[in-house]
Amino acid sequence: MKKHLNTLFVTTQGSYLAKEGETVVVKIEKEIRLRVPIHTIGGIVCFGNVSCSPFLMGFCAKNGVGVSFLSEHGHFLARVQGPVSGNVLLRREQYRRADDPRTSAELSRCLLAGKIANSRTVLQRAIRDHGDKIAADEVGFAVKRLNNYLEIMTGEHDLNVLRGFEGDAAHIYFRVFDHLIVAQKDKFTFAERNRRPPLDNVNALLSFIYTLLVHDIRSALEVVGLDPSVGFLHRDRPGRPGLALDVMEEFRPFLADRLVLSLINLRKVQEKGFTKSETGAVTMNDETRKMVLVSYQERKQEEIFHPFIEEKVTVGILFHIQAMLMARYLRGDMDGYPPFIWK
Repeated sequence: MKKHLNTLFVTTQGSYLAKEGETVVVKIEKEIRLRVPIHTIGGIVCFGNVSCSPFLMGFCAKNGVGVSFLSEHGHFLARVQGPVSGNVLLRREQYRRADDPRTSAELSRCLLAGKIANSRTVLQRAIRDHGDKIAADEVGFAVKRLNNYLEIMTGEHDLNVLRGFEGDAAHIYFRVFDHLIVAQKDKFTFAERNRRPPLDNVNALLSFIYTLLVHDIRSALEVVGLDPSVGFLHRDRPGRPGLALDVMEEFRPFLADRLVLSLINLRKVQEKGFTKSETGAVTMNDETRKMVLVSYQERKQEEIFHPFIEEKVTVGILFHIQAMLMARYLRGDMDGYPPFIWK
């Protein structure tokens, strides 16, 4: 099993990353603030005005460490990576399967079943842990409706029908999401999912953590030799990592949504950490962003039981396990793709 590797997030504006021997160094105003051995990290994410030396980028590419550049507020800009790893036959099979409507629909059904099942578990956990503080009847009714969609999706459906099911299920889930916020209700309210730009504090958190998820899942897919740009549910679009977005569906509720709820309900984030612009866009300040990054990394270190491989693993390694299972399915070593189901 691949050793769990952390992501190095660099948010301090004006930082400069360079190579020194077998380490990555972070300099601020020519002073070294951090030194990290290359073998201990799996990726580097730079926010805003952060630059890297050409020697470091080549060093990272050689060692399989992807370097992503995001705007200061978390919008993806570019990514530097080395040669694509893995067997070319695997990628060719991925492309053939993506061009087959039936295979695309079958794989999408598995991915969406994982997403809906994990969304249901988020709601069930909220009833169990906060039943006396939330509208438990309304949340319980949403659980029943999600159960219905899981049963319906066991049949064969084309891709457009599956997208319709997913849209309805997401609407059911997010319609009761505000009930899961049990602290700071006057400062953190959720009416609906919005993005590009997020228009409230909760959506700003969701969008930011979804961006982190895409980076990690994309890296995991590249490690096993898959092309993260060619998806099955998310069809080809220039600049969009379709397969990474596909695999992210099963992790949205379990990792991102739960983390947002924890940050709010445990009061780790405060209203003062968010700013609304004249256009209505909401962004986080640097201190809040760093706190979210630390919390995300800590969550990735937690252990969880993987029901398919029947082993305890860290949350961060789940991306690599699912990428490996996806590759095995596409090679024909497995009859179907088993999504990660949180229980």
